[in-house]
Amino acid sequence: MLEQPLPAGDLVGHASLQQNLKTPICLDESIESLDDARTAIALKSCRIINIKVGRVGGVLTSMKIHDLAAEHDIGVWCGGMLETGVGRAFNLALAAKENYIYPADMSPSRMHFLDDITEPGLSLTPDGYISVPQEPGLGFRIKEDALQQYSLIHVEI
Repeated sequence: MLEQPLPAGDLVGHASLQQNLKTPICLDESIESLDDARTAIALKSCRIINIKVGRVGGVLTSMKIHDLAAEHDIGVWCGGMLETGVGRAFNLALAAKENYIYPADMSPSRMHFLDDITEPGLSLTPDGYISVPQEPGLGFRIKEDALQQYSLIHVEI
């Protein structure tokens, strides 16, 4: 794939380029919402989409983009944005969905945080895989002491 060869938002330019290439274009920074994905698909701006949960507005929007892309035979992959273990857990759960057919950009969060807030946390197998937890929820526990260390305020509702 050729990832985001033109400036973000240039969906028409990407469509023109994709029409003249055999190599699939993957849109990344151009996809900030479900509407962006709809427009890119309608214009045939890409054949692959990188879904970043934090950039598109959360898990529900990510799932909607996944489903829309699947309806149009556009494969997706999950990109990371330096999330904590909680964010990585959401990414991992999404990357296990059917149309995530390309390898995810998902390193263990401990690469970016000295003491992450989840345990056991993501870890790579020697051959580069991450197992999807089978426990209920996201499959990780929150380390309350680490959470407090990174928290500025605490509010109970």
